[in-house]
Amino acid sequence: MDLKKIVVQDFRNIELQELEFCPNINCISGNNGEGKTNLVDAIWYLSMTKSAFSTSDRFNFRFGCQGFALSGLYSMPSGPDTRISIQVDASGKKLKRDDKPYTRLAEHIGLLPVVMVSPTDVAMVSESGEERRKFCNAVLSQMSAEYLNFVQNYTRLLMQRNAILKNGSPDYQLLDILDEQMETCALPVSEMRRRLAEDLSPLVQEFYSQISGGKEEVSISYRSDLDAGRLADILRSRREKDTILKYTSAGIQRDDFLFEMNGRPIRRCGSQGQQKSFLVALKFAQYSLMKERRGFAPILLLDDLFDKLDMGRVQNLLQMVAGSDFGQIFLTDSNKVRLSAIVDGITSERTYYEAKGGAFTRNE
Repeated sequence: MDLKKIVVQDFRNIELQELEFCPNINCISGNNGEGKTNLVDAIWYLSMTKSAFSTSDRFNFRFGCQGFALSGLYSMPSGPDTRISIQVDASGKKLKRDDKPYTRLAEHIGLLPVVMVSPTDVAMVSESGEERRKFCNAVLSQMSAEYLNFVQNYTRLLMQRNAILKNGSPDYQLLDILDEQMETCALPVSEMRRRLAEDLSPLVQEFYSQISGGKEEVSISYRSDLDAGRLADILRSRREKDTILKYTSAGIQRDDFLFEMNGRPIRRCGSQGQQKSFLVALKFAQYSLMKERRGFAPILLLDDLFDKLDMGRVQNLLQMVAGSDFGQIFLTDSNKVRLSAIVDGITSERTYYEAKGGAFTRNE
């Protein structure tokens, strides 16, 4: 699968651009703030129906505009080319596949698998478990529609439970019903998250060794409130506390993933370089796992990879992923000469674009 053409209108600083790409490596150079990351985010948006960076769509509207539109033409692993289009304004989102509207946005997730490596990944090490859960959800929702359905249903039930708790005098019979329903959703989510950690951990170690050349042992493990027993029983035991707090204090919304080096949290014992290498290894492990599960390579978005790794390590990684067994790559960098020095030595199947003020000029 690869993205053959994209049309971007009024997205961030991009007024209107129509760009064509090759199926191997596509390079976008330009100074900071010129639009490189915005283009990469537009590609992510077409796959995930949301931005990788902005929680609110209104922050994606070009200044002075009331909406934006994206359209991508994809060659698919089997069957004819597919066109995906998204139009977003104050009234919501309209998502179409070959001009046919989707009934639900969730139906689209997983059709166009994508993996992004970005400087913002550092939040997964330095910040709360929410960032790690977001990563987990992005991986599993692209591989399992069932997982996405369970998570969405659990979130809906959690909101209902919290609304009841905010009343100050909750109906315990209603909470009994909600707690059982939440457990039905939580159990498979927890099981799939645990398996994901188990599957990713050896892959992360493998890629980390290739990237860093270090001898450190890195690992991923999963921690959940469900480790202590049935969710319904846990929620029942915390009702008095939850009534005081006015929110649900236990559940899979508190799950976390532990990133460790030599048995210790990597955010405490890992250097900045080690943390960066770990995060890149994590994303390449995600890429490898998704490729295996889906049977074809996801689109790989490498945004400002030189911010994380030195030139030699970037070259090693690109040589590894640019072979015939791998898929389409989008690579951004502020240094056009540095970018071409690496890519030209790897493949002749590449395109170069230079970003300036939200406009992209193709170079040979």
